[in-house]
Amino acid sequence: MGHYRLVFLETESMRRVLPLLLATLALGMSACEKKSSSTNAAPAPTGSPGTQAATPAPADTLRIGVLASLTGGEATYGISARNGIMLALQEANAAGGVHGKKLDARVYDTQGKPEEAAQSATRLLTQDQVVLILGDVGSSATLAVAEKAQAAGVPVITPSATNPSVTQKGDFIFRVCFIDPFQGWVMAKFARENLKLNTVAVLRDNKNAYSLGLADTFVRTFTELGGKVVADESYSKGDTDFRAQLTAIKKMKPEGLYIPGYYSDAGIIARQVRELGLTVPMMGGDGWGSDKLFELGGSAVDGSYFSSHYSPDNPDARTQKFIADYKAAYGSVPDAIAALGYDAARVAIESLKKATPPSGATLRDTIATTHDFPGVTGTLSMDAHRNPVKPAVVLKVGEGKTTFVTTVAP
Repeated sequence: MGHYRLVFLETESMRRVLPLLLATLALGMSACEKKSSSTNAAPAPTGSPGTQAATPAPADTLRIGVLASLTGGEATYGISARNGIMLALQEANAAGGVHGKKLDARVYDTQGKPEEAAQSATRLLTQDQVVLILGDVGSSATLAVAEKAQAAGVPVITPSATNPSVTQKGDFIFRVCFIDPFQGWVMAKFARENLKLNTVAVLRDNKNAYSLGLADTFVRTFTELGGKVVADESYSKGDTDFRAQLTAIKKMKPEGLYIPGYYSDAGIIARQVRELGLTVPMMGGDGWGSDKLFELGGSAVDGSYFSSHYSPDNPDARTQKFIADYKAAYGSVPDAIAALGYDAARVAIESLKKATPPSGATLRDTIATTHDFPGVTGTLSMDAHRNPVKPAVVLKVGEGKTTFVTTVAP
């Protein structure tokens, strides 16, 4: 099996708490080692942006940057994305690489913070001299990456940054996930047509681009479909007590509650919703897609629904092979972010194979022509705005797992 060098690098703010290490690891010993934990704990970062001189890739390799939140409150997303990406890169190297060259991944932990993401992107672009960046995971961090990469003329493919403004940063910025307006539209449509709700309330994170994007589209679409939004409350990332907002919502007697935040907020909010006696169905976006949701929310999240990019229940042979390979590598069933990471890397690999030379504007133009790509999260084609045209699924939460409810096409 082919190998590539994998270097995990620490960001500036972590220098005070993590020892500075430098390692060159074979893929089979690191990215593909089996994980005994369902959370797939990230290997410790081992470097720091800005502390090393430029290190161009050897002639027999193509260097790719990987940015993800491997630590911090959004670590489960970053770890999943990284694992999916690494699985795809491992497969490509085992099959001979690209243009006879092995893929060399440089992985940075951005902690989900825009400032760390920007700093890591600068390192990838100026010192590591990558031909492409996969990441970041969240919208706010990816916006910071996009600004740096667009200026440098290096393509970015984000697995999971769904805010529309991400690809609006420029023509070098792509994604393989559907965008916020689409999944906001999906859940508004589902609430009205499947759940038959007439009134809903919204509880959004007012500091998070992802949450705001979903909420805005949900509110607009639900209203257009004849429903009424009776309350629209907000909180800030890091809050742990939502009782004041939920009490105000309860007074309005909604038939449903839309919470377009991350699992780390949704689980805690769900418990407080039930504690206050609100029994209405809760709904969310793909940010709910983590096993941690069940740990944080317990039985309070049962009966909830959220939009996502794929379902492990999908009988598609391609999807089931990915799940089997991922389980063999990491010891757990891949979540949606892992599947998106895998698809992002595979789109990148196919584009690198077709582009001559595999860099810069030529690579950008090749990614832009992606059409009917057979992803594990669905067949996708890039539109004129570098966003994929693809379906979404709605999942139901219950008894510590999710089950497939329906597919909603664009």
